[in-house]
Amino acid sequence: MKGWLCTLLLLESFVFVVQQQVDGGLAENEISQQLSNEDRRQNPPQTDSLRDEASTDSQQYCHLSFPDIHAALRELTATVTEQKANIRALETQLREELNKKTDEISNLTESQVEELRKENRDREIAFSASLMESGNSGDIGPFTTEITLTYRNVFTNIGNAYNPITGIFTAPLKGAYKFTFSNGGHGSPSIPSTASIVKNGEKVVVAHAHQAQYAVNSSKGVVLILEVGDVVYVRLWSGARTYDNQYNHCTFSGYLLFALK
Repeated sequence: MKGWLCTLLLLESFVFVVQQQVDGGLAENEISQQLSNEDRRQNPPQTDSLRDEASTDSQQYCHLSFPDIHAALRELTATVTEQKANIRALETQLREELNKKTDEISNLTESQVEELRKENRDREIAFSASLMESGNSGDIGPFTTEITLTYRNVFTNIGNAYNPITGIFTAPLKGAYKFTFSNGGHGSPSIPSTASIVKNGEKVVVAHAHQAQYAVNSSKGVVLILEVGDVVYVRLWSGARTYDNQYNHCTFSGYLLFALK
């Protein structure tokens, strides 16, 4: 029982002093003074017989002594000091990294900003046009060979990738593009209205309409993956014809859906 009491009292003293070190930051001489006072309080002067008995009991039951506590406290103090130093070093590192990022953002020059704007503008690609220029009307075809239709009445040509003189769209960026076209014409027993979207010389989709009388019309659309420099256009088949007027029956349109790497 005496051993447990001694141990409990020593531990109580140890916890009290450690708590003051962590919370208040006691100086080392203050720690030593507190521990010395606590040791004297728990071990008052005794008579020879009582001292002998207490010494025996202390050796038998008390396994924690003042030097043990003092050494443990020194170790804890060193650990706390080391952790504080680590925290300060981490705060300094984070502050330096934040300042570096702030400098990088603030160092964006006007030319870099303009370059980013230009890159976004380069991705804005769309066109739409009809066959006949304003005020004109009439048939195109039939011919003995296929021809490329030139849609001269331009509604939109963002990015200037469509050439109204040649009727050819040239891809400025690699990406996915959507194309549509429509045909119109007069009914005829022998002449159809047939045309196709062509990519780099190869037919992709065909729009065909044929009846003996009245008006005919047809349309098609397709999504194509184009590399830079690929060309897309509409070809009127040989022996076929199409018709357009101020109401813009025949159109060719396309736009970039999204760029690809």
